[in-house]
Amino acid sequence: MISRAEFKEIRDNGVWHQNTSLVQILGLCPLLAVTSNMVNGVMLSLATILVMAIANVAVAALRNLIPHEIRIPVFILIVAALVTVVDLVFNAQFHELYQVLGIFIPLIVTNCIVLARVEAFANRNPPLQSAFDGVFMGVGMLWTLALLGGLREFIGGGTLFAGIDMVIPALRPWQILPEDYPGFLLAILPPGAFIVLGCLIAWKNWVEARTAARRSRGQSATTLGKLAGGA
Repeated sequence: MISRAEFKEIRDNGVWHQNTSLVQILGLCPLLAVTSNMVNGVMLSLATILVMAIANVAVAALRNLIPHEIRIPVFILIVAALVTVVDLVFNAQFHELYQVLGIFIPLIVTNCIVLARVEAFANRNPPLQSAFDGVFMGVGMLWTLALLGGLREFIGGGTLFAGIDMVIPALRPWQILPEDYPGFLLAILPPGAFIVLGCLIAWKNWVEARTAARRSRGQSATTLGKLAGGA
C-alpha cells in the first residue's frame, strides 16, 4: 500500500517540483524537436507515460532478481521491448501521426527521462510507488510539452490542435487568429523552441520564488503573533 503523504510527494515531484523538462532538463531532444504543435507533444508524451509506467513496474518487481552488474542492459532491454510495442501500435492506429513523429518514438528507448526514473526510483521502490512515479513524471512531461507546443503553434501559425484530425478524424484544428495572420516563423523553428522553453523555466522559477516569499511572510507573521500573545 501507499500512504496519502507518499502519494502526494510522488505526484508533486513528478508534476512540478522535479519536473523532468523544467527542472531536471532531461529528454530535450524530443522536447524541442516535436513540439512545433500541441498534438505532437501530447501524443509523444502519452507514449512515454505508457512506457515509463510499465517499465517502472517491471523493474520494481524484478529488481531483486537482476544482478547489479548488468542492471543497465536489462533495464534498456525492458524499455526497448515496451517501446517496440508502442511503436507498432502507433504505426497501426495513427499511421499519419506516426510518420510525423518519425524516429522520436523509437528513441524513447534512449530517453534520459525513462532510464533515469528506472534507475533512480523503480530500482529502489515497490511496484505500486514505481507505477505512480512513472505516470506522474510522464504527466509533468505531458503538460510541459502541451504548453510548449501550444505556445509555439499559436505564435507561429495562429492555430491550436493542428494535426488533431490524425488522431480523431472528426475533429479539426482551431484557427484562433485570423486566417491572414502571416505567422511568426521563429516560433516554429528550433531556436523558437529554446526561447519558449527558457521562458517557461523562468516562469516556473518566478512562481516558486513568489510562493516561497509568501510562505516566509506567513511564517514571520505567525511567529510575531505568538510572541505578541506570549507577551
